[in-house]
Amino acid sequence: MRQMTWPNDLPRIIQGGMGIGVSGWQLARAVSRLGHVGVVSGTSIDTVMIRRLQDGDEGGHVRRAMGAFPIPGVGDELLRRYYLAPEARGHSPYTLLPMFRKRVNIARQQVTVMANFVEVWLAKEGHDGVVGINLLTKVQMPNLPSLYGAMLAGVDYVLMGAGIPREIPGALEALAEHRVVRLKLDVEGPAGMAPDEIVFDPRDHLGCERSPLARPRFIPIVSASSLATNLARKASGRVDGFIVEGPTAGGHNAPPRGEPRFSEDGEPLYGERDVVDLEKIKDLGLPFWLAGSAGTPERLQAALAVGAAGVQVGTLFAYCDESGFTPELKRQVLAGIAARTVRVRTDSRASPTGYPFKVVHVDGLQNQDDARERNCDLGYLRTAYRTPTGTVGYRCAAEPVEDFVAKGGDIADTVGRRCLCNGLTANIGQPQHRDGGDELPLLTSGDDLVSLDTFALGRTRYSAKDVIDYLCGTSGALA
Repeated sequence: MRQMTWPNDLPRIIQGGMGIGVSGWQLARAVSRLGHVGVVSGTSIDTVMIRRLQDGDEGGHVRRAMGAFPIPGVGDELLRRYYLAPEARGHSPYTLLPMFRKRVNIARQQVTVMANFVEVWLAKEGHDGVVGINLLTKVQMPNLPSLYGAMLAGVDYVLMGAGIPREIPGALEALAEHRVVRLKLDVEGPAGMAPDEIVFDPRDHLGCERSPLARPRFIPIVSASSLATNLARKASGRVDGFIVEGPTAGGHNAPPRGEPRFSEDGEPLYGERDVVDLEKIKDLGLPFWLAGSAGTPERLQAALAVGAAGVQVGTLFAYCDESGFTPELKRQVLAGIAARTVRVRTDSRASPTGYPFKVVHVDGLQNQDDARERNCDLGYLRTAYRTPTGTVGYRCAAEPVEDFVAKGGDIADTVGRRCLCNGLTANIGQPQHRDGGDELPLLTSGDDLVSLDTFALGRTRYSAKDVIDYLCGTSGALA
């Protein structure tokens, strides 16, 4: 393969933007301070922030960042509505935010702007390293206020997958100038009388003229050279590179190409058609990073050898000290790795989105309990649909079956679905309390979790620095 030459300021390691709160500000800050790109996850971060406040905001970090927010009065109102002194909540349920819709009021937008600002601001606090944010294209309705909040905090990179983020580059350019942005809203069913759009106007929040913001680098996550080509040529603005992700990466995966085939255990089977043509990626002339089972020194060197700028690594960072997973989950998984009882299964039914989703099975975790209560009270993965009267409604294949069917959904789509919003939030120690008990975790990781023993065998903990040293070959092995 021909070699590529990239600018010297491009990172070799981009930390994965994992789950809900797993790639929190603590992890992103640690990686960024070590000279690589630390990435915060913006998925559901408004709920995460509100629950941190209701849990007493240990260390005062959220309140400190809120004090730097440039829109007056928003922080005071959020503290009045949601902050509780430590231990005051007890075991009562968390107060929920209103679910996002095609149109929400300014106050609901401001919660999301604030939450993304807080997460990026904390990740960047006290150093001059580079910080990115990861958002899901499919989670359309919160994305514009999320991007604006991150940009107010000076985010350096925006990473987006789980869809085709063709409109995002132009949105970033408009948001940098505090201009109104419109994105097409995907709505199932017949078209409406008028275009279905999500509209966000920074002028609703500013109250005065402001200087332009820095436009972050935009790095979409792709699983095919055709998608990369489409984005490079037809996106609404500048694309600054690609993360090329294989089907072994954690979280949501692209479905296999061609006629669906499954293993005896029901896992989707990937083949030669799912291998990305890196020569076609290189022909686009943009830097790219390889992701999916890329977390070894050998994989980093191999990526560089084929012309990549580096790698994106998630699973190794997911179980380090600074990640958002609860300490108990980390202990259970690392023990499972040592005992060789851990397994990662690509479940074609678990996610209500319809995308395959990687699920961790290990002794001691009951996160795959089929008796898990069906609900949809966070709503980030809801799908917009056209009602018989022509309005826009919202449904989720993981909500109660009778509710989904009453909204015109196909009962077959509900089989095996799990509420990822609540399960992933439980992973970081914020389970919703229900009459039947706390929401159960639902853990996801990449396929290379099962081979993590080459890095962490015999250890019950390790740091983000240990990961960087291992990948860069500066430690050889953990001390």
